[in-house]
Amino acid sequence: MTFLSVPQPYDFEVSTERFRAFGIDLANLWHEDGLHRVVDGLEVRIEAASGGLDVQPLDAATEPAVRTLLGLEFDLDPFYRFAHGDPVLRLITDSLSGFRPPLAPDPFEALVGSVTAQQVSLQSAFAVRSRLIARYGEPAEHVYAFPTPERIAHLREEDLTSLGFSRRKSEYVLGLARNPPDWEELSALADEEVKLRIVSMRGFGEWSADWFLARHLARARAWPAGDLGLVKAVARFYPEATDIRAFGERFDPFQNLAAHYLLTGARMLT
Repeated sequence: MTFLSVPQPYDFEVSTERFRAFGIDLANLWHEDGLHRVVDGLEVRIEAASGGLDVQPLDAATEPAVRTLLGLEFDLDPFYRFAHGDPVLRLITDSLSGFRPPLAPDPFEALVGSVTAQQVSLQSAFAVRSRLIARYGEPAEHVYAFPTPERIAHLREEDLTSLGFSRRKSEYVLGLARNPPDWEELSALADEEVKLRIVSMRGFGEWSADWFLARHLARARAWPAGDLGLVKAVARFYPEATDIRAFGERFDPFQNLAAHYLLTGARMLT
């Protein structure tokens, strides 16, 4: 066993629930009680271990990727102190103690994922995403590396529509692959500037930009107000809420963590 110490509290089962909830994700594969992902050409397996994680292989290249993937850099203590001032959020955080939202380590993968999820169920989005990965990703033993922009850029629209993409979504993915932004520059910008850059790209609106901030850049105040799942979760836990975007101010400066806890709570708490 190669042990990786993680910040406490940490609940591996709850934190990885998203990888089991909506179907198979061939780039982040749940297999025999462990999570698999390709990092720098190597398949990495992550399992729960007492007080941390068993990561095989664990080295200077894989450790940062694992920490990002599992959201280990989120600081839960100040969020929990904040949550205890809100009776509803306190109940959710107490029930999901140790939940750290997983992140999308790769920006291209994050935005392609948002395209697949536009106006369809997450189960349908995961199915289309996995067909893309199986066809054009690089296979390892159990899991695949997500297709690179360079690989996708050479495809035709018909190659993607045959996998279940609409023609318009095919255009969006090919446009992103052929003319990607400067990812490093984008990551250094303030939240609002990131959003402006993303919505300027064809096929990407505020919903995609909010989730990019939340699930790739892990920005604390990211609040995907246009997400139907979040709208339903807020309505369930806070029926008095009317303007979802304005309601996010209730959780400032922890909108990102609050959104993830509300969404996961709506799925897991009865």
